[in-house]
Amino acid sequence: MSKETRVRPAAITLTPNAEARIAELMAKAPEGAVGVKLSTPRRGCSGLAYSVDYVTEENKFDEKIATPGGTFYVDGGSILYLVGSTMDWVEDDFAAGFVFQNPNAKGACGCGESFTV
Repeated sequence: MSKETRVRPAAITLTPNAEARIAELMAKAPEGAVGVKLSTPRRGCSGLAYSVDYVTEENKFDEKIATPGGTFYVDGGSILYLVGSTMDWVEDDFAAGFVFQNPNAKGACGCGESFTV
């Protein structure tokens, strides 16, 4: 009897626009960067914020998501706040940035920079 290995879905879903932006970031990444990482540091008026930064080494507790343009990591300590989220890249005439649809967020500040779970 063979055991089937079930593929675990990624903690978050990246839209094609988010994947394209990650590819752009990795194309101009500083030397030594191995990928881009999403974390949720404590800050802002609601408690947690989304932060996307370059990383220079893998952390074994981080979720690793392969994208066409480079590796995307989700901070291991942030996974519980992000499971089931969708990350998009949105640009308009006035602003550009990553936008998150997070089913775990119970509230957000008025400016949208931070959230609470």
